Amino acid sequence: MLKKIVLWVFGIILVVLLGGLSYLYLGLPDVGAAPDITVEETPQQIERGRYLAEHVTVCVDCHSQRDWSKFSGPLVPGRRGQGGEVFDHGFGFPGIFTAKNITPHNLKSWSDGELYRLITTGVTKDGEPIFPVMPYTYYRRMDPEDTRAIIAYLRTLAPIEQSHPPSDPDFPMNLIMRTIPQQANPMERPSKSDTVAYGKYLTTIAGCVECHTPKVQGAPDMDRFLAGGFEFSLPGYGTVTSSNITPHDATGIGTWTEQRFVNRFKQYDTLSYEQVREVPKNEFNTVMPWTMYAGMTEEDLKAIYAYLKTVESVQQQITRFVPESATSSGE
Repeated sequence: MLKKIVLWVFGIILVVLLGGLSYLYLGLPDVGAAPDITVEETPQQIERGRYLAEHVTVCVDCHSQRDWSKFSGPLVPGRRGQGGEVFDHGFGFPGIFTAKNITPHNLKSWSDGELYRLITTGVTKDGEPIFPVMPYTYYRRMDPEDTRAIIAYLRTLAPIEQSHPPSDPDFPMNLIMRTIPQQANPMERPSKSDTVAYGKYLTTIAGCVECHTPKVQGAPDMDRFLAGGFEFSLPGYGTVTSSNITPHDATGIGTWTEQRFVNRFKQYDTLSYEQVREVPKNEFNTVMPWTMYAGMTEEDLKAIYAYLKTVESVQQQITRFVPESATSSGE
């Protein structure tokens, strides 16, 4: 009798496990079909997309080759959109994730709708989820016209024949990933005259939360929203920690003026690749793509500043940088 009960319990557990796995692989991600859209590639649309992809959503940040021997890892000339940047255990990621080629060479078989769904939900043309190192959880809020503009711009990139190995998530992230994508929930881009709302929109689609909010069990810690503390390992240099950008006077940007905030970005605006300084090993470097964000207009930077001044002030002191040599020596 006991043997039969044990077998029944085992059978029930097995059925539940198989059912759960079947749902994960057959039912998820559930974001709906790719929309049937055709993006209009007007000069104005392409220019808007270029501005967003280069300076706000910074798609080219991850999907190009960056030179990490130089400050802030500027883009290597001629490699825009080719992909290949690797985000792995050395950076604290649960697996090996490789940025894909987003030039027309690789996207020629993708419809505009498939690209739209990928950007806003994180689901590929084959219905598979991608790891949210690409902040699609924030892009899902982007105004549809801005998403279309980015697609129009990507179609104009110089084709680069470059392929990359598929990403390889660790267990159980390979299962968890399937639960993350959600349907797009776009917002209308606020009028620039509503400075704070417009700044919030830019801050959202720029994915500032992704790096400037620490995580707890993989989810943003909203009690420390934008308070910094997210650590990035830069092999050869050390560990850099994102800054507190809440309006706290002592540990955030509470004492910063609008002009100081704008200047912090704009100081990198005119630097060519050759002018970006090289950084010796074990000295401060950063993942913050300053040379890309520097291309934002002053109006947009001021709007972001206005919004940041309205978020909850959080006291959190940040140790900006710990050299790799200090870590390896046990200091």
